[in-house]
Amino acid sequence: MSRSGFDRLNHRAWYRQAQPPHRLRGKRTTMSNVAVIGLGIMGLPMAINLVKAGHTVTGFNRSQDKIDKLVTEGGNGATSIADAVKEADVVITMVPDSPDVEGVVSGPDGVFANAKQGALWIDASSIRPDVAKRLSDDAREAGIRPLDAPVSGGEQGAIDAVLSIMVGGEKADFDAAQDVLNAVGKTIVHVGPSGSGQTVKAANQLIVAVNIEVLGEAIAFLEAYGVDTDAALKVLGGGLAGSKVLDQKGQKMLDRNFDPGFRLALHHKDLGIVTSAAREANVAVPLGAVVAQLVAATVNQGDGALDHSGLFKQVLQLSGRE
Repeated sequence: MSRSGFDRLNHRAWYRQAQPPHRLRGKRTTMSNVAVIGLGIMGLPMAINLVKAGHTVTGFNRSQDKIDKLVTEGGNGATSIADAVKEADVVITMVPDSPDVEGVVSGPDGVFANAKQGALWIDASSIRPDVAKRLSDDAREAGIRPLDAPVSGGEQGAIDAVLSIMVGGEKADFDAAQDVLNAVGKTIVHVGPSGSGQTVKAANQLIVAVNIEVLGEAIAFLEAYGVDTDAALKVLGGGLAGSKVLDQKGQKMLDRNFDPGFRLALHHKDLGIVTSAAREANVAVPLGAVVAQLVAATVNQGDGALDHSGLFKQVLQLSGRE
């Protein structure tokens, strides 16, 4: 074999060893120019993982320090939304609420007016399903291919690139987005037409909130009886009571450590989406409605910046065990 042949083999071996696992899931990965609008708790690690996967990533955020962090990780910084999206094949938005998404995509300085024709727009925010559907229609009129693709897994899931992603939109657009989605997520499912991703995310937030509430009640109950709570959670986690909520939030409650991975204020917003959408569909969500009120009370008491496991504080207060 020639020297150049050996060099090619050695390069291929180095390349496979050097790539993150998500780069090697398929037979071929297409590199894209990706713009990420919103570099918060979730958006920044997602953007960094896109850089690690080999994509060219340009980020924009209202605070410069987050842009600077992306640049230190190998990404590029933009001075505006228009600047970020002008060369992008894929635009990802990750902002807090429905008005925020409308604000970054609409108007002369927004995504729709400045992105290339045929670009994919992936909205990873958690917003109202009806707004997602309306903005998807606006995107198509502007020549942009929309996907509503909210995520679940929290900050650690974003850091580890193992997010669960529920995607609404055209199947062909979902297929075209696979390389980008694979760089940030693990469980990635097309769940239906535009708006469906946000509907599934609302259901996710309902399940998570009720689980957090009942986990907090169980821990307060265990503590009241002087049980070894570490041992109790270990055995509970191995049985039918086990859940990802128990695994990820139980220790935070025991430690009274509510540093935010997903803020209560955002879960409060999401439960508002759930209760409103359920009413429109004539679906009863009695447990969800009660937990929505408990979350609202916690936020109104000034704890909206805490992790959603901070709902445990409300359980303790109601039990007189603060």
